[in-house]
Order: sequence, then C-alpha cells, then structure tokens
Amino acid sequence: MQSVPLASLDGVAHVERLDGPRADHDAPPALLVEVPHGADRRAHYDALRARMRGALPEDLHVFFHVNTDVGAWEYGRRVAERVIAARPERSALLVRCLIPRTFVDTNRLEDAAESLATGGMTAGVAPYVRDASDIALLLELHRAYVAVIDRAYEHVCGAGGFALTPHTYGPRTMGIAKIDDDIVHALRAAHEPDAWARWPVRPEIDLITRTPQGELLAPEGMPEALVTAYRALGHEAVEGGAYTLHPSTQAHRFATRHRGQVLCLEIRRDLLVERYEPFDEMRVVSERADRFAAPIATEIDRWLTRRAR
Repeated sequence: MQSVPLASLDGVAHVERLDGPRADHDAPPALLVEVPHGADRRAHYDALRARMRGALPEDLHVFFHVNTDVGAWEYGRRVAERVIAARPERSALLVRCLIPRTFVDTNRLEDAAESLATGGMTAGVAPYVRDASDIALLLELHRAYVAVIDRAYEHVCGAGGFALTPHTYGPRTMGIAKIDDDIVHALRAAHEPDAWARWPVRPEIDLITRTPQGELLAPEGMPEALVTAYRALGHEAVEGGAYTLHPSTQAHRFATRHRGQVLCLEIRRDLLVERYEPFDEMRVVSERADRFAAPIATEIDRWLTRRAR
C-alpha cells in the first residue's frame, strides 16, 4: 500500500490505496471503491455508542446487526484487487465508512427534504437520537465523512476514473412500518418463524442504476451485462428491484455529478456469510465475496480499458 492523497480518520473513515506492480504512484487511481455502510463490526457500534450521552432503545445493537452492510467491504475490495490484477499499472482508492448507520446514515444528504420513506430508506440521523450533544456529534462525523468522499470522487472520477459503491441487504423485505423507539421489538417480531416466512424474498443482486424517474446514471450497457453475467453463474440479478438512486442520497449526488462513471448495487448478505445470523456479528466467506466480485470487476475492467485506464 502506497501513500494516498486522503488520510484515514479515526472513527470516520478507513482510506487506503492499492497499487499494481507497474502503477504510477503519483497518478490518480483508476478506481474508487466507496463503502458508505462499511461499519459492520460490533466494535464499530460499541465505539460510537460509548461516545453518546443520551438514552437509546434497549438492545439497539440488534438493529445494528440487522441493518448493516456485512460483506460490502469484502466484495468491494475484491473487485479492486481483480481490476488491478487485470492491468498491473492500475491503482485503486478504497474508502470504508466507520460510522454505524444505526446512528447516522452517511449515504443521506444532511439537508435532504424529500421523503425517504417513499424510497424505502431510513433517515440521516436516527429519530430515536434526541440528545442535542449526540446529534451535534453525529452531524460532525457525517460532515467529516462527506468531506473525505467529496475529495475521493473528485480525485478518481474527476480524472476520468470509475467508482463502485457496494452495498448488501437482508434476504427478505420486512413490513416494518417505521424506524422509531420500538424498532428492536418490531425486528424481533418480524423474525419470528411464521412472520419471517411471509416476507417477500429479495433478488440476489439488485443493480441501483436509475433515478426514481427512470433516468440511467450508470454506464450504458453495464446493467444488462451484469444481469447476464450473474444469471450465467446461476444467480438472480435485476435492475432497480428494491431501490432507485434517490435524490436524498449521496449516491445520487455523485452518480449525477459523474454521470456514467458510477455503479451502485446490493448483494444479498446471506449469500456472502458463513451463516446468516441477523442479530449477531457474521463472518464473510472470502470465496463467496470473490464469486460475486468477479462479474463486477470484469465490467469495470472493460469500461476502463475502453478509456485506456
């Protein structure tokens, strides 16, 4: 790993640069992998919770484990490694958010006015956070992370490179009406066997490529190529199955700013882990992360190659 123009920030972001053996260490990386929900370890949750003063719902760690993107960092990093292996003169910049979305979601715009609920998403600062000092802390962390990724996207995409925003989601769409002080109780009820069996199963891969109005922001042809590649591997892949690039998200902001240079997607996390335990920390199986990373890396390599990157 070589020096990078951006530095890691304790409790905010892990930043690193991966250089191929023939890379120009002074050149902008060809690829950015930004993981906005990368705080997926219980230690990430405990560290921020210890800094907060106000009362929060009991056993809130249950919501953290259910709603964190386990596996996104692992398959995103593997994409970067594969893209570099395909052309050793390349570099990749990796940014992993360390702020648990249980408290504040760094993929939301701070001043978003649109209704997030209609897009199936949670709010920025969680509604059960009421202590003024806690809210100030979370907004400070949010702004610090956004400052990092603003520079990262400009450094990579501004120089003609590509950005990947990897996510993971749970295997079923649960009928949780709202996120509030009763979220832990609601989640436990939703995971009771009879209730769980009724929730719709999500697609294995969902490509988040279009605005709510249907405008494509990802590279032309890439969604179709990925759907075909995943289906050839025996996986169900769709475009826009659960989410769109909602205007209240950072993903929409960067995909609009760097149109045709950003790919955002979800992979079902139960397919990436050793055992799906929604209320506890899970271990990602590296071979599974690599399997799902391969088609993404292939398409990004093709995109970069066409642009001599």
